[in-house]
Amino acid sequence: MASATASISSHSVALRDLKAARIGAVKQQAPAAAVEAPATAVDYEALAQEMQGASPLEIMDRALAMFGSDIAIAFSGAEDVALIEYAKLTGRPFRVFSLDTGRLNPETYQLFDKVEKHYGIRIEYMFPDAGEVQALVRAKGLFSFYEDGHQECCRVRKVRPLRRALRGLRAWITGQRKDQSPGTRASIPVVQVDPSFEGLAGGAGSLIKWNPVANVDGKDVWTFLRAMDVPVNALHAQGYVSIGCEPCTRPVLPGQHEREGRWWWEDAKAKECGLHKGNIDKEGSQGGAVAHKAGANGNGSAGAPDIFESNDVVNLTRAGIENLLRLENRAEPWLVVLYAPWCPFCQAMEASYVELAEKLGGAGAGVKVGKFRADGEQKAFAQQELQLQSFPTILLFPSRTARPIKYPSEKRDVDSLLAFVNSLR
Repeated sequence: MASATASISSHSVALRDLKAARIGAVKQQAPAAAVEAPATAVDYEALAQEMQGASPLEIMDRALAMFGSDIAIAFSGAEDVALIEYAKLTGRPFRVFSLDTGRLNPETYQLFDKVEKHYGIRIEYMFPDAGEVQALVRAKGLFSFYEDGHQECCRVRKVRPLRRALRGLRAWITGQRKDQSPGTRASIPVVQVDPSFEGLAGGAGSLIKWNPVANVDGKDVWTFLRAMDVPVNALHAQGYVSIGCEPCTRPVLPGQHEREGRWWWEDAKAKECGLHKGNIDKEGSQGGAVAHKAGANGNGSAGAPDIFESNDVVNLTRAGIENLLRLENRAEPWLVVLYAPWCPFCQAMEASYVELAEKLGGAGAGVKVGKFRADGEQKAFAQQELQLQSFPTILLFPSRTARPIKYPSEKRDVDSLLAFVNSLR
């Protein structure tokens, strides 16, 4: 069994005590400050508030100081290499682990090798159970996630290996940022009691989760990486932002949110693989950022502010969109976006859609631009009558054609949308 190997999931007391030889520790370290002796009971909500304005370096230093060799950095092979750089800058010993799902891009494996050599470390790789992978593939094929969702594959290849890894730790460090997924990560604190996984002691509350870059914008992470000249994944130069397994990751296009490059065939509401499932609560309110059911006008999430707010964008009611559907000869064509305000991909295209509305609202353009909120109680209607499959969906109602035409592309920049409208009006 894998538990007999020198992995972070090992419960061997002797192995935990051999800190100088521990896998994932920096080979040559400057003298580090003493490790704090954590209090028997720490109020992590209060600590999160205390460190809300702290820098990632300060948060990393506090995490390593509190937990010593019982904490490790989770490294995915993307821009979270910043975590390793911060750890190095503290001067403290640190550990790094990664989940090798067997489906990663070659560029990600190449980055693992570069990172090990650059920092003089050995990454502790965790692998899925071979029997579980074999059973899944034999029963459902290599690409079943395109047909019935990614959760089952992620559970076998990522979540269960992660659970094994975390059982050998008292705390872990992640690269989660609030701006990565406004729908599921907008409320993550810099430190928290892990709501989903258990640590070394077992039971609820036995694992602490640190998120040092929670409050950092993605662009600032990249400014840091360039300034420190650290190795990065070659896929970033090809348009990839959020990087996971090869079959489930693709580059993002102009106007798209970074998480839209992951599991693009699924509903945009919860782009999580299960590693951070605590971000999604039982009511679907996802970390507090996505509003609850039955909001204003019975039309979905009351807590999320509305988007596409512009004098050039008409806010269509259910009656208004039904009227558009009934008309066979419209005075002028309409472009309508079906959206949900909590959807990060709708939020990502807001600026381009409003700019497009301004262009089409100019003198002589002759195209009306509207929006229809299609979540909540309106979702079933939108799916049945308006071709809604995922948010956002963009429809053109031509002046002399009854049935609306669905915009087929995921390029949501102004020029692409304008070309679609001009080719059909």
